[in-house]
Amino acid sequence: MTVPSDQEVSDTGDRVDTAAPELVRFLTARTGRTWPPDTDLFATGGLSSLFAMELVVHLEQTYGVSVRGTDLRLDNFRTVRRMVALVDRLRNSEPGDHGA
Repeated sequence: MTVPSDQEVSDTGDRVDTAAPELVRFLTARTGRTWPPDTDLFATGGLSSLFAMELVVHLEQTYGVSVRGTDLRLDNFRTVRRMVALVDRLRNSEPGDHGA
C-alpha cells in the first residue's frame, strides 16, 4: 500500500477547506504553535508518536470515524492534509474496507 503525496492529498478540495482549519485550531490549542496544512508535524520535532494517539482519538470523536489496522500508520498523521484525506477516505469507505 502506498502513501499519498501531499500533492495527491491536496486534491481533496473543499474537505480540506472545512476540516483543515478545525485540525489546525486543535493542534494550535494543544501545542501553542500554528501548523500550516503541508508541514510534517513529526519531522519538525514538534510532535511525538504519543501525540499521534491523541490525534487518533480526536479524529474519531470529532469526525465520527474509526481508525484501525493499517490506517494507524504514522504517515497518515504527518500533515493536516493527510489527516483530512484519511478522514475523507474513512467516511466514504464501506465498513471493513480499512485496516485489518
